[in-house]
Amino acid sequence: MTNRPLLSDPRPRLRPGPIAMVMALVLLLAAMWQWSNVLLMGFGAILIAIALRAGAAVLHRRAGIGLKPGVLLCALAATLVIAGIVAGAGPSISDQFGQLIGSLPAALDQVNAWLSDSSLGQFLERRLESAEAAGETTPGGSLPSLFGYVTGTLTTVLGGVANLVLLVTVAIFLALDAPMYRGGALRLVPPSYRARAGQIADELARSLGRWMGGQALDMVLVALVTGLGLWLLGVPLALVLGLIAGLTNIIPVVGPFLSGIPAVLFALTQGFDLAVYVALLFVVVQQVEGNLLMPLIQRYAADLPPALTVLAILAFGGLFGFAGIVLATPLLLVTIILVKRIYVEDVLGDRQGD
Repeated sequence: MTNRPLLSDPRPRLRPGPIAMVMALVLLLAAMWQWSNVLLMGFGAILIAIALRAGAAVLHRRAGIGLKPGVLLCALAATLVIAGIVAGAGPSISDQFGQLIGSLPAALDQVNAWLSDSSLGQFLERRLESAEAAGETTPGGSLPSLFGYVTGTLTTVLGGVANLVLLVTVAIFLALDAPMYRGGALRLVPPSYRARAGQIADELARSLGRWMGGQALDMVLVALVTGLGLWLLGVPLALVLGLIAGLTNIIPVVGPFLSGIPAVLFALTQGFDLAVYVALLFVVVQQVEGNLLMPLIQRYAADLPPALTVLAILAFGGLFGFAGIVLATPLLLVTIILVKRIYVEDVLGDRQGD
């Protein structure tokens, strides 16, 4: 009996190289998901570093100051400005915040009284009573639960302050040695693609810098106009409510509601008519900001499609929580640039323009 050679398996086999690459990619994605909070903090530090580097570049062009001393001067100037605002307006803002918090129970009582007289309020009251009867909610609270709430609040505040200090520290280090970190990141890219990756990285830095400049200007103008309007209406907490409006305006679409609700609630304690006027003021300010001011700013900053912005808020907020909502717009900007340059132009070969 003769030995015949074994037939080779006609099925294609994967080489160990692609398998290892797929496994490495899966592990990388899992690590990114596990460390998403750290990555978001790093992204926030990069945004601050870009702002510090841009300010240092202005000092270098105008006064001939080196970039590293310029970064330190910008960080020091920002710290002094914030400290001056806190020292000058801090007591007034603190008193107004205390008045705002103290007036919220009265405002909620007014809302409850209005709801009790309406069909909607009676419907909600019946639903709450049925939920309590079913054991879904517990009326009242206990001392241990109150102690746990206070402890959790203090832990959250202290953790937020520590994260803020860490964020600013990392941002300063990134701004001081930006070329070194940029070069180290490019070393991870294959040599044949490094020039292209450098172009995309520079475009990302320019676009994020313009976005931050435009967003800062928009926040300041919204805070000033809102505070002035509330002052003209005779709302006592015009300063702090205008500050809240400016700070929350960094969150597109959602921000105006976050700032408008406490303002309307506080105005409700002064009278229903004043609450209506405050609500109309916020609507007018946001309409002017969204239809006139922001388009003018975006002409020189970053023009983002409104529909994609809303979807980005939902997507990044669902993935990363409140931090994802705050950083949704710059994350969307980065995503759009990467898709345009890497996928549309380099993969599809479509270089006809944006």
